[in-house]
Amino acid sequence: MKIAILSNGPGNYSTKRLKEEALARGHEVHIVKYRDCYASIEQNNPTVSYQGEDLPGFDAIIPRIASHMTRYGTAIVRQLEMRGVYTPSSSIAITRSRDKLRTLQLLAKAGVGIPKTIVSRNTTDIDDLIDKAGGTPVIIKLARGTHGNGVVLAETKKAAKSVLQALYLSNDDGTNVLIQEFVKESAGTDIRAIVVGGRVVASMKRQSLDDDFRSNLHKGGEGTAIKLTDEEKRAAIKAAKAMGLNIAGVDMMRSARGPLILEVNASPGFGIEKVTGRNVAGPIIEYIERNAGRANKKDRVGA
Repeated sequence: MKIAILSNGPGNYSTKRLKEEALARGHEVHIVKYRDCYASIEQNNPTVSYQGEDLPGFDAIIPRIASHMTRYGTAIVRQLEMRGVYTPSSSIAITRSRDKLRTLQLLAKAGVGIPKTIVSRNTTDIDDLIDKAGGTPVIIKLARGTHGNGVVLAETKKAAKSVLQALYLSNDDGTNVLIQEFVKESAGTDIRAIVVGGRVVASMKRQSLDDDFRSNLHKGGEGTAIKLTDEEKRAAIKAAKAMGLNIAGVDMMRSARGPLILEVNASPGFGIEKVTGRNVAGPIIEYIERNAGRANKKDRVGA
């Protein structure tokens, strides 16, 4: 097969691993910097050009779209979808997964366990908003933050009010602010599970190294291999399906009432391979081999 990896460049670890696995299985691989692509939109002839030439016909693409390039990156993915190129992660599924509020709404609709979350632009009822989230401490986060950025732990109502008022006043770009219950039994830890084609292929626990309640590896958290319970595996798979993603990094926390899904990432990093010794890139290439001959499925999430 001829496969294109839509990436920020060949130096990215995930990109290198995908290329290695694809080449080892006899495929032709092109790394395409999607930010340098441009789309020609005309009747019955959607094309994508790169480095001065129209991209050749690919059997499949693997989108690795950075969060800050979601709008443009998914536009390029959508243009290739219109040409009938197979993608395991559709443009609409990538877009929806980048909105935390939309993600939580869809997970709740699908019956997936999530932390109780409140969203509002009302600055006059902050006391009630905090009470509805279970009282302090509460987590306050921007709906479009990534890698633990835009996330604050407010330990008192006074602190929560100050943070919310500041965010509401400064946040004029339409990004939603979420107020989320603080699950004390999981403070500073969470679990990342990689789901490929409806099965979990790797999982790790992430632990903060200091008093930071965020466990993201980008924030200095430490990862260790972990075996998921059957309930946690089912939750991760159900979450990926609810978002319409065939490849996903599902973040969850353990709570007294079972696993709670925090986020579903459409382009998860492969640092989990180094932590767990599990091959993540290989199952992705295998999944594409099994499905690339089929037409892209119609999105059934409906939101």
